[in-house]
Amino acid sequence: MPPKAIPIREKITAAAENTVEEIVEKIYTAILEHRLAPGTKLGEDRLAAIFSTSRARIREVLARLANERVVDLIPQRGAFVVKPTVEQAFDVFEARRMIEPGILRRLVARLDAGILTRLREHQRMEAEARRIGDQRAIVRLSGEFHLLLAELAGNTALVRSMRELSTITCLIIFLYDAPTATSCREDEHSAIVAAIAAKDASKAETLMLHHLDSIEQSLKLEGVPVDGDLEAIFQDL
Repeated sequence: MPPKAIPIREKITAAAENTVEEIVEKIYTAILEHRLAPGTKLGEDRLAAIFSTSRARIREVLARLANERVVDLIPQRGAFVVKPTVEQAFDVFEARRMIEPGILRRLVARLDAGILTRLREHQRMEAEARRIGDQRAIVRLSGEFHLLLAELAGNTALVRSMRELSTITCLIIFLYDAPTATSCREDEHSAIVAAIAAKDASKAETLMLHHLDSIEQSLKLEGVPVDGDLEAIFQDL
């Protein structure tokens, strides 16, 4: 007996359906690009429609993001993008000041031509985003620079920690500063890469600590962002 034909519409839906990993990455990207504001409600029905998938899959996505401390699951209310408090903001920067110098030491110790090429390619992408004025890419690449350092250092536990800390930092900046104007200064990243290239771990650490202090000191503990339109947020991701 020949197999039952699959209707065209079902074929299109199946082809367009996003995997859990793809949806998770798109939500991370939306946070890193300052599209998703802290405290935004992530309704299951809306996300299922946006990503052409089931509510069961969206629940899996939200559970994973809650486990990674990017989403709060509140009984009887639903899922919300984390909204860091002032105290949590200070804790995040304190943790980063402890972790990132160690990442740089490990990275300098294993530096090779391939690692340096990856760092300089990221520098090139940041410079290009600034040249064309792509603010969302500038903000995203600024955050991803710190995650890249952890990846190149070659420690998966550090990568997981930095992914969480970098994402929460983006939400802190969105909440306590102008959401479309703040990003890491290009010259500070360049100086850190130059110190890495020179295998000067001590200088790279000092530059990183100054860099983190500059970001923290730029925060303004005021301003409450409003929820965005989820369909518009994910339209081109």
